[in-house]
Amino acid sequence: MSKITVDNVDISITTINDNDYICLTDMVKGKEDVSRAADVIKNWIRNRSTIEFLGTWETIYNSDFKVVEFDHFRREAGVPTFTMSVSNWIENTNAIGIFSKSGRYGGTYAHKDIAFEFGSAISPIFKLYVIREYQRLKEIENNQYGLEWNVKRILSKANYQIHTTAVRDYLIPKTGYSQAKEWLLYADEADLLNLVLFRCTAKQWREANPQRDLAGENIRDMASINELTILSNLENLNSVLIKTGLGKRERFKILDETCHDQRKTLEQLDIIKSIKKEQESSFLDFDKKKLK
Repeated sequence: MSKITVDNVDISITTINDNDYICLTDMVKGKEDVSRAADVIKNWIRNRSTIEFLGTWETIYNSDFKVVEFDHFRREAGVPTFTMSVSNWIENTNAIGIFSKSGRYGGTYAHKDIAFEFGSAISPIFKLYVIREYQRLKEIENNQYGLEWNVKRILSKANYQIHTTAVRDYLIPKTGYSQAKEWLLYADEADLLNLVLFRCTAKQWREANPQRDLAGENIRDMASINELTILSNLENLNSVLIKTGLGKRERFKILDETCHDQRKTLEQLDIIKSIKKEQESSFLDFDKKKLK
């Protein structure tokens, strides 16, 4: 649950399946008395243009949307006796773009596309302020985690040097590999960590993601912030285990248990950090643009 503030009114935003839903009830508070919120939403949703907009949105994004029922409502909309509520719309059409919830953050929520359309009915100016604050929230979230991802990636690369040093000093001398074949052992140990963390080797990832491979990306570029944190810890731990002389099978068991425990702990701390990195910019990039 996130919040934006428009005209001194807090507007709640909840995320479901990576989609943001904005509280229409809170939006009404910005222009009307809170006691009238339910009536304002009910009057809006019974409007013909609203029914057509909602139906079009559902047709595009909801494969389970009941088009026949939608057509019935569209024909009836505009008639003086026509009534509609959020619950009626959902029950009859299997809609997913709007819903109501009770409790601490109760109210009527709508997908951001629909919420912005609702804002037009309240006030075009208010709608623009809502859009501006929403975009500002997304920029802060994206750049916050983009920066953290970059930091974790740098740390994992630094610890990778510690890891490879342990391989060079403690494993390679025991194998008798020629210098031309030493890379095989480095790759083998790197894949040990890949198997623990990602459940696949670098080669298996490349075969499953040929386009990303062609773009120069690798399995670790796709890691989440939490995964990069765990990877950094695993690289340090494995370097210590290598120095103690433990065999690969024993090290895998210890690393696997450690990975499981740390993943469970980190995902409880912040679910957003378990999302894979897709935002390439960082807060520093964003800050530079502001200064230009």
